[in-house]
Amino acid sequence: MAPALGLLTITLLWPLFLAIDLSLRDVRFIGQQGEFVGLRNYIEVLTEDRFWESGLRSLIWVAGNAFVQTALALAAALVLHQNFPVVRIARVWVLLTWIVPTVVVVIIWRWLLSNSGGMINPLLIQAGVLDAPVGFFSTRESAMTTLILINSWRWFPFVTLMILAALTRIPSDIDEAARMDGAGAWQRFRRITWPLLQPTLSVLLVVGTLLSFNVFDIIWLITAGGPSGGTQTLPVLIYETAFKGYELSRAAAISVLTGFVLMGFAIVSSRSMTREEGA
Repeated sequence: MAPALGLLTITLLWPLFLAIDLSLRDVRFIGQQGEFVGLRNYIEVLTEDRFWESGLRSLIWVAGNAFVQTALALAAALVLHQNFPVVRIARVWVLLTWIVPTVVVVIIWRWLLSNSGGMINPLLIQAGVLDAPVGFFSTRESAMTTLILINSWRWFPFVTLMILAALTRIPSDIDEAARMDGAGAWQRFRRITWPLLQPTLSVLLVVGTLLSFNVFDIIWLITAGGPSGGTQTLPVLIYETAFKGYELSRAAAISVLTGFVLMGFAIVSSRSMTREEGA
């Protein structure tokens, strides 16, 4: 195990140590040594309203993505678990949105949602949903909602693949026995499929939360944290603090605090899943 532990130390623990060391200094530009200031950066960060507001937006972002991604993925996995002529083609097709590079996804969605030349507004107007074009990124609420939908569209194929793999591990004879006993589709889903999916969904909750919390590229490329900071999550705040505000040490302090919060969430969730499996 020594080579693996050495690799983990170099790639994980050493950068973490450097980040903690940076957060205890007053460094504003890359290459500076900086004066040691102790916990001053942490105190200043924790007393800033901007930090707590960004943290709240991150929680909204994670919760929204978790709900939308899980709902879409569960529905897609249940459909793809059925036997129909083009099921293999459909399983490959649903993964395309996950394979497409993020920059391409951003370009496509910015064009589709554009007020001038975009396709979404005309389609909604023709369907009678809207009376006039709307700006999907014009307000804080609409921008955050739109970004959650775009990111969920981007990542739900990954969740679909995991749920589909879990569905294939459920013994078919259990479902067949319930069907022969007269159980309907909803009863079989509620009493058989859903309970047996719980371990997989619990793991996806932890992994999805960590991945969603750290999303930066889609938010920055589409709104750059706007409008008026309405989509400024903690990763965006870290970037702006470090490379626009030239406060590397304060950005490192935010990063360390965020990292420990996520680490605590992962540990608590893992122990909770272990207790549930033991029970």
